[in-house]
Amino acid sequence: MMHCPLCGHVAHTRSSRYLSESTKERYHQCRNINCSCTFATHESVARVIVKPGDDIVPAQPHPPENQHKQSAAAV
Repeated sequence: MMHCPLCGHVAHTRSSRYLSESTKERYHQCRNINCSCTFATHESVARVIVKPGDDIVPAQPHPPENQHKQSAAAV
């Protein structure tokens, strides 16, 4: 969440897109009805604080919601 650069009220993200693997551009709109300023920000990775080990094992995806309910009902 950002604050409007013009009036200081809360601004919500309306959309975003990646410019590169480490930079995202976000489009925000001020929630103050009298302002409604629309502006863009860039979010990027500044540094890595803790790096994982060399053997990164991908996490298994969650089961589809309907599959999860069926297996829970069978128990």
